[in-house]
Amino acid sequence: MIEWILLILLAIGVIFNLLASIGILRFPDVYTRIHAATKCTTFGTIFIVLATVVYSAYNWMSSRESSWVIIALHSLLALFFLILTNPVGAHAIGRAARKSGIRPYGAVIDELEGRL
Repeated sequence: MIEWILLILLAIGVIFNLLASIGILRFPDVYTRIHAATKCTTFGTIFIVLATVVYSAYNWMSSRESSWVIIALHSLLALFFLILTNPVGAHAIGRAARKSGIRPYGAVIDELEGRL
């Protein structure tokens, strides 16, 4: 039973990360690529870390070794920092791209025109 749960969580994570890779390759400009890279990889990483936590909890319940709790806590801590830093990094990259004059692709209403 636990194998199926892990398989589902890992499959969802890998699919989201694969979609991020496809989005980075296929989207036309830096802004949509940032969106694909940050959103999809964040969701993919969430599911992969959930698989790690479920696996650690399962092994901790059977062996009562504290190393499994440490693995789960480290994974959750890494996930917490990823969730905090991924949007901030995407915002910084998007802002730098906009300030350097890279315009969005297509017919886009630019509300920042003339403010920079």
